[in-house]
Amino acid sequence: MSRGSFVYKQSFSKKEKCTLKEKETLPNGFILHFTAGGQAHDIRVTEEEGKITVEYVGDEKPGINRYWLSVPTNPNEGIYGCGETYSKFNLKGEKIRIWVAEHQNVGRISKKVIKRATIGRIIGSQPKKTLKFSKYESYYAQPTFTSSDKYYVHVFTNAYSEFDFSDRDRITFYLQERPHLVTESGDTFTEVSEKLSALLGRVPMLPDWTYDGAILAVQEGTDVIDRKLKAAEEAGIKVNGIWSQDWSGCRRTGFGYQVMWNWQWDRQLYPNLDEKIKEWKEKGVRFLGYINPFMAIEKELYAYASKQGYCVKDREGKDYLVTITTFPAAMIDFTNPKAYEWYKGLIKENMIGLGMGGWMADFGEYLPVDSVLYSGEDAAVIHNQWPAIWAKMNREAISECGKEGEVFFFTRAGHTGTIAASTMMWTGDQHVDWSVDDGLISTVPATLSLAMSGYGLTHSDAGGYTTYGKLLSRTKELLMRWEEMNAFTPLLRTHEGNQPVNDVQFDADRELLEQMARCSAMHVGLKSYLVELNKVQSKKGTPVMRPLFYHYDEPKAYEEKTEYLLGEDVLVAPIYEEGTSARQVYLPNDTWVHLFSGAEYKGGTHTVEAPFGKPPVFIRKASPRYEELMSVGNK
Repeated sequence: MSRGSFVYKQSFSKKEKCTLKEKETLPNGFILHFTAGGQAHDIRVTEEEGKITVEYVGDEKPGINRYWLSVPTNPNEGIYGCGETYSKFNLKGEKIRIWVAEHQNVGRISKKVIKRATIGRIIGSQPKKTLKFSKYESYYAQPTFTSSDKYYVHVFTNAYSEFDFSDRDRITFYLQERPHLVTESGDTFTEVSEKLSALLGRVPMLPDWTYDGAILAVQEGTDVIDRKLKAAEEAGIKVNGIWSQDWSGCRRTGFGYQVMWNWQWDRQLYPNLDEKIKEWKEKGVRFLGYINPFMAIEKELYAYASKQGYCVKDREGKDYLVTITTFPAAMIDFTNPKAYEWYKGLIKENMIGLGMGGWMADFGEYLPVDSVLYSGEDAAVIHNQWPAIWAKMNREAISECGKEGEVFFFTRAGHTGTIAASTMMWTGDQHVDWSVDDGLISTVPATLSLAMSGYGLTHSDAGGYTTYGKLLSRTKELLMRWEEMNAFTPLLRTHEGNQPVNDVQFDADRELLEQMARCSAMHVGLKSYLVELNKVQSKKGTPVMRPLFYHYDEPKAYEEKTEYLLGEDVLVAPIYEEGTSARQVYLPNDTWVHLFSGAEYKGGTHTVEAPFGKPPVFIRKASPRYEELMSVGNK
């Protein structure tokens, strides 16, 4: 591992194909008896109320620690999910690693910046160019997928695995644990989502206040917050939250303006924060913070944790220090019950106790495979579970403080278990650019792949995050387009980026303030619709943002990854190319009404004008909420 990105290598001493010897019939299925290497290997297949379970049964076999299981499949089906994918949506033809990692690989960022500084000055930035799919990693990797044939598959495994969809007529699972999978089908994708969420869990309702405006990212002190809040209010922006990452202090590095990972209120940077939080809340503005599983080694909380033996260890028994961007940090060992409760106590006392309405629960991907854990468990097996354990801690802190339904957090990393523990995802650290694999539009396939993995409540940083000087910096146009897209998602929240001075912010000029005012008003106008979608998501697992094929069985719908349905009645086609004020929009077979002009469109491909503040958004004419939704365009 280097900065959360992994290189995986292995060698096989022997690999042998199993030979089927006998099929034994059971009352609810059958057992396939195989032999290989002079040993018996049995696969049991059972069905109960439509759920099919396939599992390796019998005793562990000495020396066997890798398994390949192939199943036949429809050559023409689409495959979606496996956690979060950014450059592709339909995974047919690809091989997927189920391994949680840092999506924003330092090498990829460096190469992009170098290219822009050299040949990019001649040929441009080439935003549509992507890498070979195997070059990408993901914050959220889950052994789950949904097929266009309306079935899901989930594999019960935590160790590294691979799902191979490259053969058109079969799917092969490569596993380091004994095979155990389940699958169910449905007549509709809604039914499939309901069955999948019954297995993996459902995300709870967001607090009601989260729909009442925009959560604005503001840093560097209480005075700055007051000044920016006043400007926002004077501009007519509906503000429901202020998100200050640096509530615990800051550090300035070569990467940019970063949080000091010492999870207690920095009273010097934020004087009177406790009283200001109460004052802002009375005005309907919650204060949100930030936390992750690491600790700054130069600060007092780490000194205490280290003395108590609360940190993940290396093989020499020392605290395992991991370099994140430019500095080393220690990880708390969540397998140590005392360390787990102590860290949860920091959230309860220093964050919820301070009056926070929410926070970003960042990271979770970095557990080194050669680390030594308090529990004695193999870190290579626990690695994928780490983000779920991290989410569970945050959720417990809220529950134990009696703040469910009032306080929430959003995570970026995930695996099996995250859905049942988290309260919201965000799509991670997108680049502040137009690139299809890392920029604005990459959030759409990321969100939709999560939806088809069972996680149905997601949003993104409006404006993106990853910045590198002037060569990779946020423009006014990008921010405006991102804000108007996010107005039509479950949560509208901005980010200053890792280099705020190089990125345009929401209040940089009058036009930007007016844009945010309009976007926040549209988001508030969607409140009753979003609340209803969230309610259905929390009860049945139906995702809030959905792929077009979710409701329209059309060939093009199964390949579309730059548009999405917000519920069943709103279709959003974001502007994602620089310097454009129109785009081609594919509309499925229905009658759609353009939100801002009232023009009617039938199914097909249409070129739609989109000045700032009026993205291509369409309302289904047959919607029972038609009049209510159309009124959003007048906000």
